[in-house]
Amino acid sequence: MPEPSSVGPVEASERVHLLDALRGFALLGVFVSNSLSWFSGRSLLPREQAKALTASTLETVVNSLYAFFVDQKFITLFSLLFGMGFALQMTRAEGRGASIVPVYRRRLLALFGIGLVHMFGVWVGDILSTYAMVGFVLLLFRKRSDRTVLTWVAVLFVVLPLTLSIAQRYGPELLHGKEAAEAAAKATREEEGAHRTAFFTGLSSHSVVASQQANAVFAWQNLPNPGRPIWLSIILGRFLLGLWAGRHRVLEEVERHRKLLIRVMAWGLAVGSAVATLSLVLNLMNRNVPGGGPLGQLSPPAWMVGMRTLREVGFLFMGTGYAAAFALLFQKERWRKVLGVLTPVGRMALTLYLMQSVVSIWLYDGWGLGLVGNTPPSRTVLLCLGVFAAQVAFSHWWLARFRFGPVEWLWRSLTYGRAQPMRLAPAREAPAAH
Repeated sequence: MPEPSSVGPVEASERVHLLDALRGFALLGVFVSNSLSWFSGRSLLPREQAKALTASTLETVVNSLYAFFVDQKFITLFSLLFGMGFALQMTRAEGRGASIVPVYRRRLLALFGIGLVHMFGVWVGDILSTYAMVGFVLLLFRKRSDRTVLTWVAVLFVVLPLTLSIAQRYGPELLHGKEAAEAAAKATREEEGAHRTAFFTGLSSHSVVASQQANAVFAWQNLPNPGRPIWLSIILGRFLLGLWAGRHRVLEEVERHRKLLIRVMAWGLAVGSAVATLSLVLNLMNRNVPGGGPLGQLSPPAWMVGMRTLREVGFLFMGTGYAAAFALLFQKERWRKVLGVLTPVGRMALTLYLMQSVVSIWLYDGWGLGLVGNTPPSRTVLLCLGVFAAQVAFSHWWLARFRFGPVEWLWRSLTYGRAQPMRLAPAREAPAAH
């Protein structure tokens, strides 16, 4: 049986700086996405009000650039890194003669608890609890062959989402008839619209209690979302692709995999850009079509069933293209100095992710600055960049003094059942401690 120290937290000297910097880069994109769609309240507005925020040429351009380069690409990248992290931890645990399963289960349970507090107590858009749930399924693949893992990536990204989409689109018509299915769909849309309106009203309140109660209610109402199985399938697919890349140390041994990374970058950016262009053109064409969503998207007609799957594949290609390009640039000394600024951000990404939620509800909710529903895309992006720049500075300051971010410390302490040492040892004590 391994000693407790053999399965302890990863020391700073063991960390892969490229992965940390890439995680920091992904966190910026996730923050922009969350802010433009949800923190700012744009996804909760009636269609005409949402369109008014992007009416000017500047806002149309900013919104289009966001849709092309950012939307869903960075959360894809973040998910890939989760799978890579799992592979890295598994490799290290095996190297120490320990099993990853007991520690990783406790790690996921702790993350699930943190995520639930975040979802119901701070912001409905939590991803941590979802990652924790899907992470338990990831454990089932830890000893599967590469061929099995990649086969399941294809199933989870294409076969299962397409099958579920077709079933959701045509199943009610086959079971209840077209008119009844359309009436039920209309009732569901009206109910969802009422929930969004109530949520927006709560966020606009000058009472912190009222805002957070509205958040908790909306979170509870969205738990049975019919799109959730597809979302979970896609997340697991991303995790598995990250697991495969982590097994082969693709981002740990960049020079060894340079040819592969160049191909991934070229194909990823090319295919991702093609799908993003198609999606953008369709959205712009349908901005004025009755029944469009708040971001200019049509209600799903028959031909849109396959479009959702195609978009997800495009997001995956673009996300992997970003990862490959970042890794190749990171090998150049000049670029490493620039991109390496994000390394501390990636080391305490959990703390900064939660901090973004807290700062954002203060910026947008009625009890704070009350910007919800009032900021066009350009202003929202500027706010994001300002907050993120402050987080970069904070992460450098914090990790010059402490081993972990505060929430990372809590997570590790809960995982290992004991408080982890927090402060860095003074420089003169470092050799002895090592």
